[in-house]
Parts: sequence; structure tokens; C-alpha cells
Amino acid sequence: MVALEPTAKHRRGGVDARRIWYRLRRSRLTLVGLTISLIVLLMIVAAPLIAPYQPDKIALSSRLAPPSLQHFFGTDEVGRDLLSRVIFGSRASCGTAFAIVILSTLLGSIIGCLSGIIGGLVDTAIMRVMDVFLALPALVLAMALAAALGPSLFNAMLAIAIVRIPTYVRLSRSQTLALRHRTYVKASRSFGASPLYLLRWHILPNALSPIIVQATLDLGGTVLTAAALSFIGLGAQPPTSEWGAMVSSGRNYFLDQWWYATFPGVAILVTAMGFNLLGDGLRDMLDPRLGGR
Repeated sequence: MVALEPTAKHRRGGVDARRIWYRLRRSRLTLVGLTISLIVLLMIVAAPLIAPYQPDKIALSSRLAPPSLQHFFGTDEVGRDLLSRVIFGSRASCGTAFAIVILSTLLGSIIGCLSGIIGGLVDTAIMRVMDVFLALPALVLAMALAAALGPSLFNAMLAIAIVRIPTYVRLSRSQTLALRHRTYVKASRSFGASPLYLLRWHILPNALSPIIVQATLDLGGTVLTAAALSFIGLGAQPPTSEWGAMVSSGRNYFLDQWWYATFPGVAILVTAMGFNLLGDGLRDMLDPRLGGR
């Protein structure tokens, strides 16, 4: 009977995949978000296979050509195919967003959970530092950090990740404070379990649902922030294919060559919308207060 108890508990607290799929099929907007997200993932993985041209191939004879059967999205000021650059740009824009969210989620969740478990002066010191970061506008702080580190895609990614960490620290800490008074956590403490043991086996597994939802919702905003830093010259540098940098270059030609800035801008809009729709759907399915279970 004792051996079967963790399995039964896991079934009660685990995620029912069939129920999630059933609710997913009932939500058209969530399906739209999932479809957009899968298309973006396909572009990232299979960019060399689906792009009609090399993204950096220059053809001055075709510079600023309008959309046509040869170039579906037109070309830029040096004749590079915009469709190919948008497809390869998903790697820089969305790949960076995934890396930022993964890094900030891992670091923020671990710091927040340990802060909630340890408590005392350590918890107070960590939360006061997080309050300082949260008191400043996220975009302004990201711009300042990126400018201090130097203009590059990696430095922009690092700056945005640092700005995103406090959100996950507070979220995971709040979950930890709610979980540390549970009977099984107190029992582990009484047997001398270390904070890392509690974090690995009791806190993180039971706090994953809201963290996953927050990470999914953050993907859209992270894509926009990364594009904004590239737009002002603090992110990806030429000739890297990146949506924000492409919009920045295309704004100089917008009145006569509208396609240059429009298609990368639409890619940013649709991708951010898709991630947000998917995140909203996951929140509805995983949050019991919203009828997700």
C-alpha cells in the first residue's frame, strides 16, 4: 500500500494528456496559436530546405523588386530575397526568444524556489534585489544593459534574459510559499531533507504548471523586445537575417517599397500573436481555477 501511494498521488496531481487534447480541440484560438507556433518551429528547423534562395545572396540587378512569382516577398536594397530572409530570420528572432525564456525560466525558478525554501534574510535580500529590477521599465532596462554589453544578438539575448528573471523569481517563490506548508514537505524536512532535495522532488514538480504557462506567454513579448533592440541597433547586426533589423532597414524605403518593412513586421506580429494565443489556452487548461481540470 505504501509503495502504491506515490503513483496514486502522481495520477491525481499529474496532467491528463487526453483531457488537454480534448480541451485544445474545443478552443479554436488555441489551435490557431498552436498552428502558428508549429509553423515557426518548422521554419527554424527546416529553413535551408524551404527557403528558395540563400538569405545573403546579393543580386543588384533585382534590388528593391516588388513581390512577384520569382520573389514572393520582393527583394531588399541589394537584391536579397525577402522571403528567404524572413524564413532564416525566424532562427535569430524566435530562436533568441526561446533561449531567453529557457534561461530566465531556469534561473528564475531555481532562485525563487530556493528563496522560498530557505526564507529569512536570504529570502529578504533576494526579493529586494528583484524589486529593484521590477521597479524599472523592462524595455528601458534591457536597452541599458544591451548598450553596456555592446551591440550584438548574444548581448541582447543576455540583457533581456536578465530583465525577465525577476518575474519567474516572484512566481516560483509564491508557489514555494504555498507548497512548503504541505504535509509531505514538512515530513521531508523532519527527516533532514536539504533545500536542494526539497526543490528537486517536491517544489519544482508541483510548481511547473504556472511556470510553463508564464513562459509560453512570455515568448510573444520576448520576440517583440528582441526585435525592438535589433530595430534600434542594439541586437542583431548586418548582414544577419533578423526581423527587427529588417524592419529597421526597410523603414527608409517604406513609402515606395512597402514590402521591405511590411513582411518582416507581419512575421513579428503573427508570431507574437500565436505564442500569446497558445499561452492563453495553456493557462485555461492548466489552471484549475479557470476550469482547466
